[in-house]
Amino acid sequence: MGFFEKYVQEMCQHIKNIDASELDRATKMIIDAALKNGKVIIVGNGGSAAISSHVSVDLTKNTRVRSINFNEADLITCFANDYGYERWIEKALDFYARPEDVLILISSSGRSKNILNAAQKAKEMGMKLITLSGFDADNPLRTMGHINFWVNNNTYNVVEMSHHVWLLAIADQIIEQIGEHSVSNRLQNTQNIEERSI
Repeated sequence: MGFFEKYVQEMCQHIKNIDASELDRATKMIIDAALKNGKVIIVGNGGSAAISSHVSVDLTKNTRVRSINFNEADLITCFANDYGYERWIEKALDFYARPEDVLILISSSGRSKNILNAAQKAKEMGMKLITLSGFDADNPLRTMGHINFWVNNNTYNVVEMSHHVWLLAIADQIIEQIGEHSVSNRLQNTQNIEERSI
């Protein structure tokens, strides 16, 4: 078997090695947040930041679930300069996050200090937290979320692409379950019912 055959086989195996019920739970968590007028915040470093950008745009455009990421250079450099790189995400949450939001944190190693500080901040704020990590089974991020996805591999691209596929699968499941426009429609219907009951 050649390099690419082995590579694709390994990649597919790790992508399939997921508890589908946990993907279902993550989907429900995001829908519930949207129906409470919450949003999804997705953050990562490096390649995980690129994943955050893709998934947040797909959630916003294709599922009508409001989603943001913290990939603006001015935001990162300002907050890192003022509060230190290890605390910049944590401090950004102070400015952008609310308890009804869902935070998705991505770290291949599960040991990035800025990601771990953000996870702790999310707990303090009462946010729902989804984590994605890889590498060591005992990485600290893996135990910090309400839902924790982990890839049993030490290769960055395998870990990152597994995270990417799983997150996009959640977005596609939202569309499959409630339709492209239904989150915003259901939110509007909920607000109308609340207004009529006042």
